[in-house]
Amino acid sequence: MATAIYSCYPGAVENAYSADSSFIQHYRKRSFGANTATAHHQQQQQEKEKEHGHGSIHALSATSAHRSVPSPAQLSISPPVHSNGFLGGRSKRSHDGAHQHHQPIPAIHSLSVIDTFRKVLDGIDMDDCDAAGENAFLVCDIKRVWDRYQLWQRELGDRVEAFFAVKCNPDPVLIQLMARLGLGFDCASHQEISSVLAHGVDPDKIIYANPCKAASFIRHAAKQNVQMMTFDNADELVKIKKYHPTAKMVLRILTDDSGSLCKLGLKFGAPLGEVRPLLQKAKELGVDVIGISFHVGSGCTNPALFGDAVERARWAFDIGAELGFEFTLLDIGGGFGGDNFVQIASVVRPVIERLFPKDEGIRVIAEPGRYFVSEAFEMATNIIARRGKGTAIKDEEDDEELEELTACDPDEEEAIVMYYINDGVYGAFNCTMFDHQVVHPKVMTIDGQFVSQPALATDEAAYEPCSVWGPTCDSIDCVSKLSYLPTKQLRVGDWLRWESMGAYTICAASQFNGFKQAKVVYCIDADPYTEAQIRRLLN
Repeated sequence: MATAIYSCYPGAVENAYSADSSFIQHYRKRSFGANTATAHHQQQQQEKEKEHGHGSIHALSATSAHRSVPSPAQLSISPPVHSNGFLGGRSKRSHDGAHQHHQPIPAIHSLSVIDTFRKVLDGIDMDDCDAAGENAFLVCDIKRVWDRYQLWQRELGDRVEAFFAVKCNPDPVLIQLMARLGLGFDCASHQEISSVLAHGVDPDKIIYANPCKAASFIRHAAKQNVQMMTFDNADELVKIKKYHPTAKMVLRILTDDSGSLCKLGLKFGAPLGEVRPLLQKAKELGVDVIGISFHVGSGCTNPALFGDAVERARWAFDIGAELGFEFTLLDIGGGFGGDNFVQIASVVRPVIERLFPKDEGIRVIAEPGRYFVSEAFEMATNIIARRGKGTAIKDEEDDEELEELTACDPDEEEAIVMYYINDGVYGAFNCTMFDHQVVHPKVMTIDGQFVSQPALATDEAAYEPCSVWGPTCDSIDCVSKLSYLPTKQLRVGDWLRWESMGAYTICAASQFNGFKQAKVVYCIDADPYTEAQIRRLLN
């Protein structure tokens, strides 16, 4: 399929749903470089890139070719109208409009992920780029996030509202898309709240889902009119009474999280035995409690735990009713994965319908994070060095003495080659330490040429055990202790590709040792009709 880029920015599809033919002609000109001024600007930009970056990732420009543009009839469609009454779920302005501080959307390419990788790498001159010009980078396919949204709507959308867990990936392009789709947001700090409000999200679409908050953060939430927030201890209620007395509090209870990657119950959640005393304390202080929340742990592998947690929440609802509370909210937290979401939904739907039937009028929300973004991002890293058997220069006369000296070394599968790449556990691969992820690379280039995995797989003998290391001077910076790569072909300067890098990666990356954080390049791999919908929401 011929590839194309609609524009360097989403303004190219502003009001793209109008069926007016004169506008469509204008749209075509802007999208395909027919406008002379645009062409002149692109030429100036390319000259500037050559002068300053020699094709570095930071100087990536958008060029155009020939993907068919939707017809006027196609462009006149409308996105779904959600319960908030706004087209496409467009979030309302804040009461005074002061929260909206829109930033330009970066270039979004009309390419597949692999073609976006190819385009970026074609623009990098390894022999002449600036320092860090060949830096590691990520590609985000926004269409994959869109697909996750559509799946959520089909499986749970009629009953469970999604509040995206911002901590998972606070990427501004994703926040913009999700805000326009009508999602709510699970925020854990004042900074996350501010970043979401900057996209025009109504404060009512935010839950401050951190049970233990600094006093200044509570005051900030009150000032921004963010009302919903969680608690799991009595001291939090005292702070709320003092700094945000109108808050709508949600009691977070402890549930079984034994089947999850990250067991959040180690830190948060009131045991069931504390539910009554905490609610009594809230009554005593005059703090408004509106419902119950739980979290089965991040990356839940056992869907049945959701059913058990909803049962516990029902019990807590009943305790609240005994004490005179009229709960209106159930927050079923996060833990949704892309690989088992349908199975989790099949557990959640019937148990909610049984214990919280629609006629009770209980609002049900959830806090998905990795579900939306994990598989939407892939990463490219450059091999900057290697060492090991077959790559070193040594004296054969020393072999016998060396064998004697190393005879007591551990007898385990040995990495034949150590590859060093330009991102590591202090960067995006912190997910291997903090999020318990196990990552394995795929080969993207051999001698500078793109290769396909199926082609490489035909020669099994070429694959040998290797380890992959990050660029810092810390020995803990090991990305993969054991992976299998074609060591006889893979050289310094080649590129590796890493899948499912969208969750808990760049959000926790540092610049330890002075290494730059990986940047994100965006694409939409979709048919023109769907792409036009997505670009309209991002505009």
